[in-house]
Amino acid sequence: MEALIAFFSTLPWYVYPIVGILILAIKDIFFNRKHTIKHNFPVVGHIRYLLEKIGPELRQYIVSNNREELPFNRSQRSWIYASSKKQNNYQSFGTDQDQHSPGFIFIKPSLFSYAVKEGHPNKKEPDAVPCAKVMGEYNQRKRPYRPYSVVNISGMSYGSLSARAVDSLNKGALKSGCYQNTGEGALSLYHKNGADIMFHFGTGYFGVRDEKGNFSMSKLKDLVQENTFIRAIDLKLSQGAKPGKGGVLPAAKITSEISSIRGIPMGQDALSPAYHSAFSNVPELLDFMEKMADETGLPVGFKSAVGRLEMWEELADRMVKENIGPDFITIDGGEGGTGAAPPAFADHVSLPFVYAFSSVYKIFAERGLTNRVVFLGSGKLGFPANSLMAFAMGVDVINVAREAMMSIGCIQAQVCHTNRCPAGVATQNKWLQAGIDVPLKADRVNNYIRNLRKEILEITHACGYEHPSQMTMHDVDISMGDNNLTIPLDEAYHYVKTPVPFTSMHDLMQCPHLGKVNKNIIFS
Repeated sequence: MEALIAFFSTLPWYVYPIVGILILAIKDIFFNRKHTIKHNFPVVGHIRYLLEKIGPELRQYIVSNNREELPFNRSQRSWIYASSKKQNNYQSFGTDQDQHSPGFIFIKPSLFSYAVKEGHPNKKEPDAVPCAKVMGEYNQRKRPYRPYSVVNISGMSYGSLSARAVDSLNKGALKSGCYQNTGEGALSLYHKNGADIMFHFGTGYFGVRDEKGNFSMSKLKDLVQENTFIRAIDLKLSQGAKPGKGGVLPAAKITSEISSIRGIPMGQDALSPAYHSAFSNVPELLDFMEKMADETGLPVGFKSAVGRLEMWEELADRMVKENIGPDFITIDGGEGGTGAAPPAFADHVSLPFVYAFSSVYKIFAERGLTNRVVFLGSGKLGFPANSLMAFAMGVDVINVAREAMMSIGCIQAQVCHTNRCPAGVATQNKWLQAGIDVPLKADRVNNYIRNLRKEILEITHACGYEHPSQMTMHDVDISMGDNNLTIPLDEAYHYVKTPVPFTSMHDLMQCPHLGKVNKNIIFS
């Protein structure tokens, strides 16, 4: 051995790379059975797999232009990053958008903008925008709720997201006055910093399940009584990215803390069934929601993707007949995100937001139900123009998920399902999580939410209105990409939005059911 070492020590340095390449070539030719390219093109074939591996990063930062990428292009991500960091989020020299492309949004300004005068709430706080409706008011719940913010954080579970990510989002929600939806991973310690919480659960009933995995009303009641910052209960029927498909949290991402919070065993994948065991049809769904509202006193609603409309029609008909129903409904567009979904589900199952929402809203409008329900919208709506279009169609509240993730550092690496998120946002890896500075990221969430609300208000005022709920379908045109040129939303989707009973921003701010807000910030 010593002689061999001595021999190699006499060789010039350039021999070592040559020997390494020869060894790799021999391995590729004689011992490789899995990769044809490496066998047929030894050594060189490795370059192909390397380029394939880093291809998304090359396209993201070098090849693609500013408007080309999906789900979110570089311009959209840059606006979120700049807004969250309080940097210059303006652009110069005009738009670089193709304004003639089908589906392009045109918001029509008024000849005279709405004037924000002295004494108006927005004079002190330019981004204060409460929801124009009160959740649970029509159904006379014991604890109605008016969200302080029309922009809120959508459902993202602790487990899918890291502890530091959830902690940052919750502290940012408290600073901005918005609520945070827990996602279906149950209520964790990191949701308890004081922000308003919308408790969300799905088919796994995590956090409110018994030993057999069935829903437990007593656990839900105890949870609400022990945590008074829970302001509403959101029942997940389905989500836009994978409707009708149960969720999976891989065993590798389940820590002892997550196991305890969710009430699930260690060492096993946490499976959410594709269907609920507590109900199976519309009458049972309505009864289930009414029981939850009676037991907890909170507004109760549900989240769903949209496809076939027969059950939506049955739901609306029963709401008219029985005078009961959800206090709010979240319509999740098919373009919405998730930590992991089969490509066929994410790409093809469920309608995109504009078709989904317009189909459901039309059913409720025909039956005079729209002002009994607070409509929540989600699915790439976390940008001013998209939000204003949604308000014009009848949405009352915008929920943002991936946009909020980007405000705390998500780079759209699209590896959420691998537990290797490089930004530490969607992983349980302690080292990767350590890169998240919670106080800093909480400030960035706050900045993003406030900047989005501020721009929504500025465009609302440019259209001559005080509140985005006053936007009508005739205030927004979309490009049809053909000889129809552009047409208003009411002509495109064949319905007219029901006017929302809005009086003034001052009245909203004085509402006794208004959500939690840091009064030292808002009214200083």
